Amino acid sequence: MAVASFILGLLGLLVLNILLGPTAIVLACAALYRGTGRKGRAFLGLGLGIADLVVLVTLMQFDSTVSWSF
Repeated sequence: MAVASFILGLLGLLVLNILLGPTAIVLACAALYRGTGRKGRAFLGLGLGIADLVVLVTLMQFDSTVSWSF
């Protein structure tokens, strides 16, 4: 779960951050709760999931929409 949260958090920075960010946060919290051996990856997944949501909120403030526009 820790590795999955890291990968989903990393992908969430590029695409689908509204879905992958919270999923990465939930997986990271579940991995830490279960006592994973890969605590570093779980914390990275947690941080990246939070960063996904920060990027989403920032883009929503600048563009007033949830979608990406270039």
